[in-house]
Amino acid sequence: MSRQTLRHALATLAYRSQKSIRGAPPEFAGFRASPTSRTPVEIVAHMADLFDWACSYSQGRGVWAPLPAATWEETATRYTCALQAFDAILASGADLGTSEEKLFQGPVADALTHTGQLAMLRSLFGAAIKGENYFVARIEIGSLGPDQASPVREFD
Repeated sequence: MSRQTLRHALATLAYRSQKSIRGAPPEFAGFRASPTSRTPVEIVAHMADLFDWACSYSQGRGVWAPLPAATWEETATRYTCALQAFDAILASGADLGTSEEKLFQGPVADALTHTGQLAMLRSLFGAAIKGENYFVARIEIGSLGPDQASPVREFD
């Protein structure tokens, strides 16, 4: 896997996850589908932790230091900042301390799974996001924040 492909995967993750985060009702943050499940804000905090860890690992430290969830807005911002920091490391050409494949199979794949959980929780909560043909989505490397390209083909 090339570094550009990993950056594209990160941009794809951002496009999909930001769709589930953006516009969520305030009460969604604390929704718990079962007594043992994470809330959406806890999931987003964990996703931020994944990319904080990826940055730490890529800088030779490899420290897992999870932070508690804050408000929905603060946690979503922390997640976006962590994605941007990791993308900046990838874009810099700096040594990653491991392969691109390992970084994909760890934090990126884990965050993709959690993105699906957020979309499902939005549906269970009663605030579903629209389905989308992601094949034609305008994914842009480096576009990692809440202001993503408009969907090309959504459906109910």
